[in-house]
Amino acid sequence: MGVAIAAEAQSRGATVTLVLGPVSSVNIPPGIHTVNVESAAEMASATTDLFRSCDVAILAAAVADFTPVDPGVSKIKRKEDEMVIRLKPTMDIAAHLGAVKTEGQIVAGFALETDNAMENAMDKLLRKNLDMIVLNSLEDSGTGFGYDTNRITIIDKNNIIDKFELKPKSEVASDILDKIEKLLSDQ
Repeated sequence: MGVAIAAEAQSRGATVTLVLGPVSSVNIPPGIHTVNVESAAEMASATTDLFRSCDVAILAAAVADFTPVDPGVSKIKRKEDEMVIRLKPTMDIAAHLGAVKTEGQIVAGFALETDNAMENAMDKLLRKNLDMIVLNSLEDSGTGFGYDTNRITIIDKNNIIDKFELKPKSEVASDILDKIEKLLSDQ
């Protein structure tokens, strides 16, 4: 989804920097500056650094909420006893950018929800000081990871809710950018 949004933004004349986590076989259009990252910490660092000089941040990556406290450096051998892995929260990139954004900057987040989807997305929008949130659900067939289609609902900071039908991600990207352009023109 992030690559589709980057491609659509570039086609509309935007200068695009794509912070890209590990993905399998994705075609990035020429002219899109790409920053490849491996971990949630690397994504947080790159995104925070780039945000200072951008007008719009679209946070489409599904970043892990937790990371191991003590990551192993080698294979963990099987033992007879059970194993407990302690986790710590990763930096909440959306909340951080929402807290430090300046007047004129737009932060668009994503919410992948399985329960109480609308309620949880609206809570996330407010709690993280986002300008809009793109809600998608794993409950819809043909959506989410591994599909070329998606079905979204966009909720903006004014509680305007736009629901869209299942469509190719390139068209979903266009819907998202139409909404962002509207938010920018309303400022």
